[in-house]
Amino acid sequence: MTYRPIETEPVDGMMLAISWKMRPMHNELASAVIYLAAAVIAVPLFERLRLGAILGYLVAGVVIGPHGLGAIPEADGTLSLAELGVVLLLFLIGLELSPQKLWRMRNQIVVLGSVQLVGTAVAILGVLYFALQMNAGIGLMIGLALGLSSTAFAVQLMTSYRILNTQLGQKGFAILLLQDLAVIPILLYVEALAGASSETAAPWWLGAGAILGVLVAGRYLLNPLLRIVANFGSTELMTAAALLIVLGTALIIEAAGLSMGMGAFIAGVLLANSSFRHQLETEVEPFKGLLLGLFFIAIGMTLNVALLLSEPFVVIGLALALMLGKSAIIAVMARVTGSSIHDAVRLGLILSQGGEFAFVVMTHATASSVLDSGTAGVVSLVVGLSMALTSPLIAGYNRFLLPKQSESVNYDSVWDETDPEVIIAGFGRVGQITGRILAANGIPFTALDKDAEHIEFVRQFGNKVFFGDATRLDLLETAGIRHAKVLLVAVDDEDAALEIIEVVRSECAAIKIVARAHNRVNLLKQRQAGADSAVREMFGSSLYMAEEVLKGMGMANDRAVEIARLFRAHDQSLIDEALKHPVEMDKLIEIGVEGRRELERLFSQDKGDL
Repeated sequence: MTYRPIETEPVDGMMLAISWKMRPMHNELASAVIYLAAAVIAVPLFERLRLGAILGYLVAGVVIGPHGLGAIPEADGTLSLAELGVVLLLFLIGLELSPQKLWRMRNQIVVLGSVQLVGTAVAILGVLYFALQMNAGIGLMIGLALGLSSTAFAVQLMTSYRILNTQLGQKGFAILLLQDLAVIPILLYVEALAGASSETAAPWWLGAGAILGVLVAGRYLLNPLLRIVANFGSTELMTAAALLIVLGTALIIEAAGLSMGMGAFIAGVLLANSSFRHQLETEVEPFKGLLLGLFFIAIGMTLNVALLLSEPFVVIGLALALMLGKSAIIAVMARVTGSSIHDAVRLGLILSQGGEFAFVVMTHATASSVLDSGTAGVVSLVVGLSMALTSPLIAGYNRFLLPKQSESVNYDSVWDETDPEVIIAGFGRVGQITGRILAANGIPFTALDKDAEHIEFVRQFGNKVFFGDATRLDLLETAGIRHAKVLLVAVDDEDAALEIIEVVRSECAAIKIVARAHNRVNLLKQRQAGADSAVREMFGSSLYMAEEVLKGMGMANDRAVEIARLFRAHDQSLIDEALKHPVEMDKLIEIGVEGRRELERLFSQDKGDL
């Protein structure tokens, strides 16, 4: 805090001594505390009521915003910052879509996305033109703005209902992607209605050149840059590099006249096949979650509650009409393309709300004098209200209208083609042998390794390996540990291997853990830490070499194999006995001595039988 003098005032004919008044220098910090407090109170409450976190954020924004308690006087600055959450969300979506996969989705993007947007816009235009005698050009602009859905809302909902990686979720995402691509043409249309000169808009070649430059940089510069950063071994530096790539690309694309979200999405697609994909996703995810929450709070702050209270039935009716109309169009398209009726309706409801870019379009239209502030305010309120109503409508449909057998479908079982069945932590010589066998048998796996140079070498031979520290649970979750059936711990560091086993076992009780052990003590520690199976790296090869030595000495093949089998079985019995006790060296020595005597007795007995 700092202090400043305030003017003196006469009181009862006497002059007050110069007093000092605290002047807060941390208004932003106070605002942050208010945002966090609102979120911490509202979100758990709405989750408890099964209305969803998104509605909790919206209501929190209404309460603390200028139309509520007024704790935060204006939302414009907050909304500008919070839009970075949408940018980071689009980057993470791009990371999941390799160029090959995006190309395979081209028909869904063009057909489903175009039909939805144009169909919704034309329907709204018809209502505005014939019922309200609104100008056709302005009516089309409003229709296009309301035809946009909220990418942030819809992706969050599809993730929470576990359908994002299903065929149904891919249809929904294709629609959202086309909408994001349509934002710039819609804004150009607003400028055309305003009669703006072409000089106010960036030339088309600037945008095309920016995209081309980003593509070239992504192809030849991003991976080498990340490899240099990875070699320093600093988590903080990797976080900074991830944010630099996302925000830097977004700003370059925005400067060329396109949207920041589009730039972030392109950056994500370019890195979708990168060795650093999972690491980048892990680093960006916390920022995305916080900023998206802030984004929804800011949207709630923009809602004009006074207007809603003055005309509640009209505004709510318009919001419901928008949602039902969009739901019907999307459901019909999903049904035509093969989805069940209930899945089609659910997708329609998930995409039924207005989108965040509608606020951008309305602000642009008002500033360009295309639309009066009253009409723009009503449209914005309808969009915000439709966001608030989305979660309750879906929850009501799932509870009262969705058949029980459909509701109980485990969408997690419908994995995306890139989801692994096996996670390999450490892709050295041990991990590579397992990876080659899995690949030869068509079993998907994801390998993680901390050596960036080693990863680059291995990937030249077609192996799917990513940069990352497997001791971090968040990175393992990004790599798909929750869906995987088996984890192979093949790292060379004994302490790191134990840490991985303990972390995964505490969080994923069902997964089978197979570990590489250096010696007997290490094996016992891994088993007691939760590994289902621990294999000493030299044990199997030593037995095989012992068999070959016995054969070289003239022993019969069957006899040599039997001796090796007998030794393996006996050694396993010693391990089973040792697992009953804590790993103490004195106890292990005692068990070993007794085991040696027993092994000699078995060998003598076996020799006598022969």
